[in-house]
Amino acid sequence: MTSNHPLKRLYDIFIAPMDRWLLLSILIIYIMSLFLLYSADGGQFFQLEKKTLHTFLGFMLLWGLSRIKPQMLASLALPAYIGGVILLLGVEFFGVSVNGAKRWLDIGPLRIQPSEIMKIGLPMMVAAYFQRYDTELRWYHYLGALGIIGLPVGLILDQPDLGTAVLIGASGIFVMFFAGLSWRVVFVTIVLAVLSMPLMWEYGMHEYQRVRVRTLFNPAADPLGAGYHIIQSMIAIGSGGVWGKGWLNGTQTHLDYIPESTTDFIFAVYAEEFGLIGNILLVAVYVFIVVRGLIISANSRTLYERTVAGAFTMTVFCYAFVNIGMVSGILPVVGVPLPLVSYGGTATLSVMIMLGMLMSIHSNQTRGNQSKY
Repeated sequence: MTSNHPLKRLYDIFIAPMDRWLLLSILIIYIMSLFLLYSADGGQFFQLEKKTLHTFLGFMLLWGLSRIKPQMLASLALPAYIGGVILLLGVEFFGVSVNGAKRWLDIGPLRIQPSEIMKIGLPMMVAAYFQRYDTELRWYHYLGALGIIGLPVGLILDQPDLGTAVLIGASGIFVMFFAGLSWRVVFVTIVLAVLSMPLMWEYGMHEYQRVRVRTLFNPAADPLGAGYHIIQSMIAIGSGGVWGKGWLNGTQTHLDYIPESTTDFIFAVYAEEFGLIGNILLVAVYVFIVVRGLIISANSRTLYERTVAGAFTMTVFCYAFVNIGMVSGILPVVGVPLPLVSYGGTATLSVMIMLGMLMSIHSNQTRGNQSKY
């Protein structure tokens, strides 16, 4: 195919800037999620249509970001961080309460969850901060990074949203790790965190959070209350067996036993209908995305690119791991969606932005390699 062929020109415009392996993985999950969401929503098209719109916008962002140089994206770190903090403060004073939690903000006709913005803004800001001191990093710079992390995390904890706060805080810690944080410090921090758990339990957790932890170890203590979610999701996963019951044939799903079946607990729907084999395939795609992201991080040419790529990759991994873990009954129930699968516009777009920035970093690597010849 010649360079002037129309198909070749279309490929160069729309596909070449993006990492083909990441793009293929995203397409696999997206196509699977359409079938899954249609089943989870009882054969209705409303959420499916909105999911399609969210994903179309996500792919537009993916393509657009892949064509922008990482240096230009880095200049957006401070505005994204400050904007996210301002929106979180807006939630404090003008937020919308749903089920006792004030996590959303109405801006005109839109309802957004500012904590989703901090998934992107926080690691970008911490990475830009470290890039500024690239050649002269000292121990006190890591303390400064903790301050950058602590402000939005504290605001999210006050909503209250412990699960999201921990995961967003972890994204900042990942940046610190990829910036060269000593393994000794990591080990000591983990030990101190474990030792402080009794104090955290007594003074740092709301009662509903304690209930979730107790329910994890004994969901049968309140089968129609706090334990209902875990019990029903584990029944669905177990009844799927090895091969699953087949698409649209999940009894737990279509008899409405699975709560939040299109959002937080959509993996239970998937496991019931596609079984263990389907679970393995989905996890394999997530693992492939993580491995590919870490390869991009390892091949990065600047500290900012390496830390952002590594943090975004590990953030996607953490959200997938936590969601699958809570639905399977090995982690407490928290409001964490399954990346690229669960229904939700803000969550979908935030993940697509992360992957788009990964592609931008990869594209910059490719241009750099080509310029050597």
